[in-house]
Amino acid sequence: MSISVLGISGSPHRHGNTETLLDSFLDGAKTTGAEIEKVVLKDLDYAPCRGCNACHKSGECVVRDDAIVLFDKVLKCDCLAIASPIYTMGITAELKGFIDRGQFLWARKFIFKTLYFTDDHIRRHKGLFISTAGQNWDHVFDGAFPAITAIFNGTGFEYYDNIIANNMDEYKGIRNHPTALKEAFEKGQNVVALLEKMQKDAAQPA
Repeated sequence: MSISVLGISGSPHRHGNTETLLDSFLDGAKTTGAEIEKVVLKDLDYAPCRGCNACHKSGECVVRDDAIVLFDKVLKCDCLAIASPIYTMGITAELKGFIDRGQFLWARKFIFKTLYFTDDHIRRHKGLFISTAGQNWDHVFDGAFPAITAIFNGTGFEYYDNIIANNMDEYKGIRNHPTALKEAFEKGQNVVALLEKMQKDAAQPA
């Protein structure tokens, strides 16, 4: 069984720095034999969370739109790569709106206790955050990490790695960065190889 890799682009700018970095990661994963899919949030039809707490009573979101379809894909993949540029020291509105819609999963985990991820499940599902930023500040990505941690925790993924590149203003784009695209490609290869090994090891008789 091949490893499935889902990439989610949270940038409203098509084929910009962050989506290009995501594409390089997915290309690397594909060369190792993974089944890859990329979803661009700006192309989907979904609304932000209403804060109605209806999911706290049913475990289901009452808003039936593309966000629910995408969460189904998230729960089924082996590797999840979430990409967002840094806007105002955080993730984009498109990505934040999607993450907030995962409240129904929180309800299933902590109210209804019908959703549970074992330690082994989490270990065998890897999440990566992919991001670029214009500024050359060491802390420019810090505001994004809590929301990314939250979605990985809520959907059963180990927060495995970051693929991040700052100083885009000086480089004038990701394609001029000396190492970022190559690093993303190699990390795509490496995480799939790791997951394949874990899958094979789990299939061996005890």
